[in-house]
Amino acid sequence: MRVPLSRGVPLFSAFAALLTGLTVLGPAAPASGAGPRESGHCARQDRLAVPGAEHQETACRADLTTAGLAGTPYTDMADQAGLSAKGTVNPSGVPGVQIDGYFPDDSRLNATHGWAHDAQFVIRLPDRWNGGLVVTGAPGTRRQYATDALISDQVLAQGYAYAATDKGNTGPDFFTDGREPGDAVAEWNRRVTELTRAAKKAVRQRYGTAPRRTYMTGISNAGYLTRWQLENRPELYDGGVDWEGVLWTTRGPNLLTSLPVTVARHFGTATDEDLIGAGFAPGSRFLWPYHDKAYWGLTQKIFRAEFDPTYDSGCPGATAGSSLEQILAPCASDAAYDYASRPAAVRRAVAKVALTGRIGKPLITLHGDLDTLLPIATDSDVYARMVDGRGRGGLHRFYTVQDGTHTDGLYDTFPDRLRPILPCYRSAFTALTRWVEAGVAPPADRVIARPAGGDVVNSCALDQRS
Repeated sequence: MRVPLSRGVPLFSAFAALLTGLTVLGPAAPASGAGPRESGHCARQDRLAVPGAEHQETACRADLTTAGLAGTPYTDMADQAGLSAKGTVNPSGVPGVQIDGYFPDDSRLNATHGWAHDAQFVIRLPDRWNGGLVVTGAPGTRRQYATDALISDQVLAQGYAYAATDKGNTGPDFFTDGREPGDAVAEWNRRVTELTRAAKKAVRQRYGTAPRRTYMTGISNAGYLTRWQLENRPELYDGGVDWEGVLWTTRGPNLLTSLPVTVARHFGTATDEDLIGAGFAPGSRFLWPYHDKAYWGLTQKIFRAEFDPTYDSGCPGATAGSSLEQILAPCASDAAYDYASRPAAVRRAVAKVALTGRIGKPLITLHGDLDTLLPIATDSDVYARMVDGRGRGGLHRFYTVQDGTHTDGLYDTFPDRLRPILPCYRSAFTALTRWVEAGVAPPADRVIARPAGGDVVNSCALDQRS
């Protein structure tokens, strides 16, 4: 390990959720709604063994969605805070088997289930299976249940098996994992590959046949994971949906080229115009105070600690902070951070996880034009050009969501200025499956206009033009 490990709180949570701290769940055990272990859909659950898992616990559930799991050890609603808008309608009533466990790992940042063990995963196997599997990783530095309401509920109701990983390290101290700079993020990719292979075999055990289709998907850091998997492990998947994935390139742009100016603004050495010049949308100014408080400084310092730990060994050092105030506080030294002038070793660390655009399976990318953590101009706009530059444009669709921002929870604060991206994501997932399975090409790249009326929280037409 580079530095001692320390427990933290989830990154990229809504600020109010961060104030409540971390919810630690107890050991998994049958709860209300669990069926008898040896009848009906529970009959063969004890025969399921996730290949490579060091530990697993299997439970038969009357409902695998958040409606049935909320308040039980089988999900964590606190870790999902801020990701979706109030009023989001999710399906429910999907019976099946849930497997929780972890793969061998030597880091201990994830306290879920009281295990204090990283590389935790969840696999959900619905009784009524459509032959498919959906795999994702945790966004930000959240944990394996983070996208239960965003992704798991919907795909389970459609009949897909579902698998999610904590990526092998969690919390704002994730950078303490690994022996060398870049190792913690590189592990994220390895853990997704590991889970995908294991989940396919678990599906075969459950249903007697391997999945006919496997899709990779995710939001934010898990959008990055989707890009990386389709570039580097395309044989494992049939396609993917990337929701505002983080862009890592060796020379830039990346988080370490876009965020220092936000820290400089915090300390009074950069102006609003400097942020606009760095790619932040002028129309997103009303979101800047929130991001200055909850996102910018924290994100810059922990990823700089991951890829460039020698820049300022004391900020952060062994931890991003022991109190919420310390965790969220930006480091003054980051105001002057200049990625281009840093030693070559920093770029070599980023190169471990860098994207190329060379996707090998169909990919749909969505990104909000008011994203104030990952500005679209320095992220998905660039990635789309990278894909085209590799001659893979025919495998890619890129949709800009008008008035979308990084987390849909902010819609509830600014309903007159924002729109949730989740309904567009759900439409994109449907479009991907039709593309892969029926050969129906999705609409061409476009801006998805915010509709003048209707249920903006739960509906989105990909062909809605501005």
